[in-house]
Formats: sequence, C-alpha cells, structure tokens
Amino acid sequence: MPKPIDREKSQKLYVQLFELLKEKIEKGEWAVGTQIPTEEELCKKYEVSKATVRIAILDLVRQGYLTRQQGKGTFVCKRIIPEGLAMSTGFKELMLEAGVNFTTAVLAQTVLMPTDDLDVKLGIAENVHVIYIKRLRSMDNEPVLLQESYIPRHLCTLLLKEDVENNSLFDLLEYKFKIKITRVTDYIEIAYLTKDEGRLLGLKEGSPALLLEQHFYAGESQIMYMRSIKRPERFRFFIELERKT
Repeated sequence: MPKPIDREKSQKLYVQLFELLKEKIEKGEWAVGTQIPTEEELCKKYEVSKATVRIAILDLVRQGYLTRQQGKGTFVCKRIIPEGLAMSTGFKELMLEAGVNFTTAVLAQTVLMPTDDLDVKLGIAENVHVIYIKRLRSMDNEPVLLQESYIPRHLCTLLLKEDVENNSLFDLLEYKFKIKITRVTDYIEIAYLTKDEGRLLGLKEGSPALLLEQHFYAGESQIMYMRSIKRPERFRFFIELERKT
C-alpha cells in the first residue's frame, strides 16, 4: 500500500505527493527508464485531484527526476546534479549571445485565464488571472525570437500599463515592483512551429525551432513562466555556470 496523503498537515497536498513520488525514485522503487503510472492512476491511488498530481509531476520533471515523452508517457530519468555549480551572470532580458542588438514589437499585453496547463506551470489555481505579454524580437527587420511571458496578475497588476517594448521585464519586476528573482530553471528542446508562430517568424508551419522554457522564482514562489521560440539558424542562447568554492 502507498503511503497516504495526510490532509491534517498544513503542508500542501502536491508537496506531499511530490515527496512521496521522489522517495520512490530515490529508493529505486521506480528504476531509471521505468514509465510511471498515469495521472488517473495516481489520482486514484493517492486520492487526490488531477491538478495536484500534475503539479507534483511537473516539479519532478523540473528537478530532473522525470522526463516526458510526447505520446508515450512520463519516465524516470537519471538525475545529474552539477555539484557546486551556480549561475554566475545576472538575469538578462534575453539569454542570447552577447553583442546582438534587437528591436522589439509588443504583440500582446493583456490579462487572461490559465489554459493549456498554464496553471500547473505557474503553480496557481485555475481561476487566477494571468498577465500575458507577447513580444517579437527582430534584427535588421528579420524576426528572430518570439517570446511569451506569463505572470500571476496579483503580483504586479500595474505591469499592464508599463512600457515593455523599451524596458526590461526583469528590471520592471525587480526595481519597479520589488519582486527579486532568485532562481531560474531552463528547459531547452526542439519544437515545431504552429501556423501563427511560423507566420510571425517568417518560416513554414511545422518548421523546427529552438524552444526555451523558463520558470522564474522569488524564493520558493514561482513568479513568471516564459516561453521563447528562436529561429534555429540565428544566434545562440547563452547560459554561463561557475563552480563555487
């Protein structure tokens, strides 16, 4: 029998589930390469909602315990922790190679309700409004990077009125709204452009592109999810690590 979720605890249910599933992986009950039970099976086994399961699974994916394979399921993967490594650079508006100057067009700056697992990616309830900012970066009038940012509205409602074309979103959060970013997790993979993404980037629908998904935290609270799609042949994402002594 699996360990039960304790509803008398002040600890959130998804945190409890995260710890229970992580323990299974660390103790080898779920070996590397093993496909884990489906969301429905986990809901039934631990008597929790689908949203609770999704948040716990997403956190395990973020921390390198699990990997998702589209159309196949979720699998246990080998977790490699680079001991003593930490970000050496400050957070920049664009994580691209140095010396590249861009112009920015703001395509959307509005409020929406979470859809398509956005509530899970931000760790918020399904009824929490989200600020949505969509920007297109170009160089010499050639579109290079399509960037979508999602921030829980209650954190900085007045961001809707700010100039996000000429100002750094990070600077606005940290200096205008006093939200200090302390940690970022990055996930890079190949994606295939939708019709709208292809139109904006000047490529055909279904063309491969580089996708960077970033989760930004202030302490333990996630304050922003950013999705950036870059033309594969132009420039590079840049991340630098250094070993702390």
